[in-house]
Amino acid sequence: MDIKDSKNNKVSIIRVIIMGGAFIGLLIGSGFTTGQEIMQYFVSFGKMGYASIALMFILFVYVGISFVSVGYEQQFEEPKNIYRYYCGKHIGTFFDYFSVIFLFMSYWVMVAGAGAAFNQQFGIPYWIGGTLMGVITLITLYFGFNRLVDIIGSIGPVVSVLAILLGIAGIMMNPDGLSTFSAQVPSMVQDGTILSAGSNWFMACASYVGFCMMWLAVFMTNMGATANSKREAIYGTIFGAALFSLAVLLLMFGLSANLNEVAGSQIPTLIIAKKISPALAIVYTIIVFTEIYTTAGPLLWTPVKRFAPDEESKRYRMLLLILGIIGIIVGLNVPFDRLINVVYVINGYVGFMLLFLMIITDIRTRVLKNYTPAIVKELQGKANKNK
Repeated sequence: MDIKDSKNNKVSIIRVIIMGGAFIGLLIGSGFTTGQEIMQYFVSFGKMGYASIALMFILFVYVGISFVSVGYEQQFEEPKNIYRYYCGKHIGTFFDYFSVIFLFMSYWVMVAGAGAAFNQQFGIPYWIGGTLMGVITLITLYFGFNRLVDIIGSIGPVVSVLAILLGIAGIMMNPDGLSTFSAQVPSMVQDGTILSAGSNWFMACASYVGFCMMWLAVFMTNMGATANSKREAIYGTIFGAALFSLAVLLLMFGLSANLNEVAGSQIPTLIIAKKISPALAIVYTIIVFTEIYTTAGPLLWTPVKRFAPDEESKRYRMLLLILGIIGIIVGLNVPFDRLINVVYVINGYVGFMLLFLMIITDIRTRVLKNYTPAIVKELQGKANKNK
C-alpha cells in the first residue's frame, strides 16, 4: 500500500515499516534482548528509570529524523560525511574515527552476548555461540548493505513485540514487585549485584542515547539516502522510535517486577522466559541470538565500509574477514556484562557531545537558515566543476 505526501512523492507503508524495523533492529541487540541494558540504564535508577525512557524517546525521534533527513537531502556518497556536516572538518574527523573504533568495540559486545546466551541456556562453551554469530554476520555482509537492511527491517518489529510480551508476562507473574523494586535497587547497586550505567538517571540516559547515536549516525544517513521520499524516512524513524521505547518500558516493568530473581544474571530476560516455560526459554534464546545478529551486522559493516567503500572489491571482503575474526576473538575473552558497562557507558558520553553539536547545526540550518555546512559547500563546488 502506498500513499502520497504533500510533494506528490510516494510513501510506501511497507517501506516505512521496514525502515522503522531497521531502526529497531539496530538498537535491539545483545544488551536489550538479554536485559543487561535495561537493568543497567533504567532499572538501576528505580522509578526515575521511567523519566529516562520518556527523555530517550524524545531524543531518538529528534536524532533519527535529523539523520535520515540529511541523508535524503545531501545524498552523501560517503556516509561518514554526516559527522563533518554537524561538526565541521576537524571535530567531524574526530567523531568519524571515534565512531569506527566504538562501533567495532560494540561488535565485540554482540559476540560476547551470543556466547553468554547459549552458555546460560544450554551450558555449551561461550566460544560456540560467539563464533556462530561472527560467521553468520560475515556471510550476510558479504552480500552488501541493502540485503542487510531488508533482513533486519523484517526481524526488528517482530522481536520488539516479543520483548513487549515478555515484559507483560513478567509483570503478570509478580505484579507486587513493581511497587517494591525501587526501594531494593540502591542496596543492590551498592553491593555490585546490579551494575549501574551512571551516577544518576539523566546522565545514564545521556550515555544511552549517546552510544546509540554512534550506532545510528552512518546507518540512518545511508538509509535516508535510499528512501523513496524524506517523509517516508521520517515516518519510519518515528515508528521505530515509538515501538522501541514501548518495548524498553514494558521490559523494564517485567524485570523490575522480578528483581530478586534477575539481579546478577548475565541474561536477565532468560530468567523470566524460563519461569513461564522451559520450552519458551529455548525459543527465547534463539530470539536473542537472532536479534543480536541484526545489530552485529551494521556494527561490523560501518567500520569496514569506512575504509573500503566498494562492497564488491577485494579490499572490502578482506577487511571484513580480518575485522570479523578479531571481533570474535576479543568478544569471547571479556565478560559480557563488563563489556556493556565499560564500552557503552564511556562511549555514550562522547556520543552525547555529538547530540549537542547536532542541535546547534540544525538550529542554524533549519530554523535560522543562516548557515550552510562546509562539507555541503565543498561537495557543491566539486559538482559544479564536474559539469
